[in-house]
Amino acid sequence: MARQSRSALAAAVFSVGTLVAGLLINGGVSQAATQGPCDIYAAGGTPCVAAHSTTRALYGAYTGPLYQVRRASDNATRDIAPLTAGGVADAAAQDSFCAGTSCLITIIYDQSGRNNRLTQAPPGGFNGPAAGGYDNLANATAAPITVGGHKAYGVYIAPGTGYRNNNTNGVATGDQPEGMYAIFDGTHYNGGCCFDYGNAERNSRDNGNGTMEAIYFGNSKTWGYGAGNGPWIMADLENGLFSGVNQRYNANDPSISHRFLTAIIKGGPNHWAIRGGNAQSGGVSTFYDGVRPNVAGYNPMKKEGAIILGIGGDNSVGARGTFYEGVMTSGYPSDATENAVQGNIAAAGYATVPAGAGLTPGSTVSLRATTACCTDRYMHHTGSTVDTAVVNSASSATEKGNASWTVRAGLSNSSCVSFESRNTAGQYLRHQNYQLHLQANDGSSLFAQDATFCPEAGRSGQGTSLRSVNYSDRLVRHYNNIVYIAADGGPNTFDSANAYNDDVSWVVSAPWAS
Repeated sequence: MARQSRSALAAAVFSVGTLVAGLLINGGVSQAATQGPCDIYAAGGTPCVAAHSTTRALYGAYTGPLYQVRRASDNATRDIAPLTAGGVADAAAQDSFCAGTSCLITIIYDQSGRNNRLTQAPPGGFNGPAAGGYDNLANATAAPITVGGHKAYGVYIAPGTGYRNNNTNGVATGDQPEGMYAIFDGTHYNGGCCFDYGNAERNSRDNGNGTMEAIYFGNSKTWGYGAGNGPWIMADLENGLFSGVNQRYNANDPSISHRFLTAIIKGGPNHWAIRGGNAQSGGVSTFYDGVRPNVAGYNPMKKEGAIILGIGGDNSVGARGTFYEGVMTSGYPSDATENAVQGNIAAAGYATVPAGAGLTPGSTVSLRATTACCTDRYMHHTGSTVDTAVVNSASSATEKGNASWTVRAGLSNSSCVSFESRNTAGQYLRHQNYQLHLQANDGSSLFAQDATFCPEAGRSGQGTSLRSVNYSDRLVRHYNNIVYIAADGGPNTFDSANAYNDDVSWVVSAPWAS
């Protein structure tokens, strides 16, 4: 009787997923969901024991907080809830609370009711107290997107950032079965260890083979890898990133880099699987489904039941990535249940947002200062020095070109932007020791971060401000005609609070050189 009931439920769940996906395909942008992913998992007999998202509710009836932000100006905090039951996060509430300052994401709440919330990761075996202590928190505005046409923010993980819960309730331990999925930015990754979401050790240390079961996303080839050059969805099972049964390589695990990526790992007694697909449309494919790896220590598993995000089980903090939503289940979900969940995800309507007024990747712009002294000055480069200069119709072609920039999708975060010199192809605005320079892209992760800026409403009430993606308390500012990333009242001369809001606001203008 129980087996028949489970099958009937799975069939019903599959029908729901097919219907949701069909509505998306036939109707364009989705309407509010009547079910969330965790309702579908529950119907399939594998309920969520953890449900994390900064973008939307993961149950159709959920109205509680999704996440908490803390602002720099006074350390006050605010919980951000969905706009409606089962709906998208109230990003406007965050924007209002954080206006004129910066905010960090301090808590990602657990919507399952088990209080498996994620907070700032404590020191671990890799990064103990003597090596820097607690991990960094994510900049709350670094990953803007839309869900169903409504603005929302993801969790932007730069190296050194991490979240964890070592005292969970109901998460699988030992060889117990579980499932998990996460939605990532498939264009934001690296080969560092380890951009993970899932089950890990409770003491933040490496406790040996089989003590983890987490989704990994990136292009590390140190342990295992899949086809092509990556990135890959793999399983971090501790002391190994596995793409299949073999320790090193699975030709059936493809490189996959959808802008919004569904990544799935599930495991039970001597059985596990990797699945993945495009979170904006279509279904999920199976990249591995079989027995545990053919290496000692992974059968049976010895899972410990902590939850991590953005880090390895021993608190390795070298990875980068962006997280939007994810869950963990009790029990091994059926493919049919996961297919229905994918239908719900696709129907949610994940999409990118315009980089900023006029800042469309591929376009060419000039950036005009708005401070009263300097409204005839534009961001400009003199050799490798980035400054402001008076540019007008009488200026030389070279000067006009030096004040014109080609907008590119952010080198380290495609939700943000980078600026390539119109006159010097391949050279970008990049901060170094807080000052902006024009430098050739060397392909490094550090360069990509230093050259990426996230647009937001101009601090002065006009134009656009550009926030450094890896120094989230600093905006692009002109000071004595030199351009920096500057804090509002920080320790350097160019951090002066005087005229700060005006100096960090730029009007995006038609380019002097097209």
